[in-house]
Amino acid sequence: MSIIGIESAIYGVDDVATCTRFFDDYGLPLVSKSAEQAHFRLEEGSNVVLRQVKDAAIPRSGLQGIGVHETIWGVDGSESLESLVASLAKDHQVQRDPDGTAHVVAPFGLAYGLRVFRKTQVYSAPDPVNSPGRINRFNQLRKWKTRARPKTLIHVVYQVPDTAVCRDYFIERLNFRLSDRQDPFGFYLRADGAQDHHNIFFLNAHLPFPGFDGKLRFDHANFGVEDFDEVMIGANYMERHGWPKSDWGVGRHRISSAVFNYLPCPAGGAAEYGADQDMIDDSWIPRQWKPAFGSFVFVHNIPPFAKVEPPWDVDFAPGYTPQAKPKS
Repeated sequence: MSIIGIESAIYGVDDVATCTRFFDDYGLPLVSKSAEQAHFRLEEGSNVVLRQVKDAAIPRSGLQGIGVHETIWGVDGSESLESLVASLAKDHQVQRDPDGTAHVVAPFGLAYGLRVFRKTQVYSAPDPVNSPGRINRFNQLRKWKTRARPKTLIHVVYQVPDTAVCRDYFIERLNFRLSDRQDPFGFYLRADGAQDHHNIFFLNAHLPFPGFDGKLRFDHANFGVEDFDEVMIGANYMERHGWPKSDWGVGRHRISSAVFNYLPCPAGGAAEYGADQDMIDDSWIPRQWKPAFGSFVFVHNIPPFAKVEPPWDVDFAPGYTPQAKPKS
């Protein structure tokens, strides 16, 4: 039984109209909109739905504030869905929709759903890259893009009071895999049927950063674009249309290797343009990273905690070695 990624991110927001305009400018394809809700669908078939946070369709859970109040996880088929639901129903209250979608609230307060997901194959064609001594693009200009157009919804991040409890639950009940850990920030997990470095990150809600208060809150969602250029083109387009700039600017993580740009989002937390992440499978051996070293290789605006060049500090995660690696 395999969860293959995020089928839908259901946002509970204060201002549907403003959030709709944000995601439209951000580059998500708009399917429909009204005063009460908006629906976007990406090329892979994943969805972003905006509703008023007090809407009856927003699940009652432990999540504080606005943001993604429910992540619907896409399952590879009806047999897998029913197997997961039967296991959860032993000690959870499971609500079913007429289309078979299951809705659950985890013991630590996070709402999520499960639905069969027929993911569409996505195609991209990043420009060849020239480098000293190696020509991959000859007598050929790079593409001149004018907008970012995210194709995939890669991961969601939540600030949680107890990261280990959330990690164990997703591994034991939903078959997620540990990708990496970043002490004391939290745990990166990959759905068992996905190859993205991570599909969810549980972030320590007690970190001494603005906006962290020890409570369960939405932090950000990551939307996949073609390459570094599209990350920056999207950021420029958003700034020209009056949206706030990223505090960090563009950068590249060491954990996951991905290029990033986090934009403040009126729907809650941040919307992250992401590109060029590591793709992994069950042969991957999870690492343990210190926060400053793992956060980025470079970043445009260095945050205070990284003003000093961090020492090299990464090893295999406890219990995971090349000789003996647990399946989860």
